[in-house]
Amino acid sequence: MSVEIALRAARVRYGPLEALHGLDLPVPAGTVTVLLGRNGSGRTTALRALAGTVRLSAGRVLWQGTDVTRLSAHERARRGLCFVPDRQAVYASLTVAENLALTAPGARPPYPELVPLLDRTAGTLSGGERRMLALSRALLAARASASARVVLVDEPSLGLAPPVAARTYRRLAALAVRGGAAVVLAEQRVPDGLPPGTLVHELRRGSLAFSGEPPELD
Repeated sequence: MSVEIALRAARVRYGPLEALHGLDLPVPAGTVTVLLGRNGSGRTTALRALAGTVRLSAGRVLWQGTDVTRLSAHERARRGLCFVPDRQAVYASLTVAENLALTAPGARPPYPELVPLLDRTAGTLSGGERRMLALSRALLAARASASARVVLVDEPSLGLAPPVAARTYRRLAALAVRGGAAVVLAEQRVPDGLPPGTLVHELRRGSLAFSGEPPELD
């Protein structure tokens, strides 16, 4: 399988603290990759490093073999990277419809639960509803653009009811299996229902502790 995007010897510092310690992280195209770890393990920082929302203090980000370390998050998004952070993932002052229109004008939300809420401002939604809205923008962006090659999601099921979470994982998996995108999920545990060939990288204190497929964790 070909590597779509990767961290090479990546280090990230927050003031005096180093959050990633020379991390090597290849992310294949057409595959779901799970970054596993507890809070403070570095999984969120790894996502942000790939997205360009934090700068590396050392190392590189390679996208299809090209060094994009100096590219801003905005420039990476224009090249086909979708990032859903765990917080502040929607525009609170805009309505649900307006949030969706920023990505795909006139598109119907992938979550039917959002249809009655189109005229509501995002700031008035529940945590689960905001999560569905943020995920909808990523799913619509990946669906609308043939150039959407990388989809990064920090804790996809945050605030979602189990049936909605299951639907979410199926949709994200379809972006990889059917659409050929590199899908990376940051999780505290391996979700159920991910497709065969899913890769797991467990992080501990900013370093790689395990790499393999989910059954190998048992």
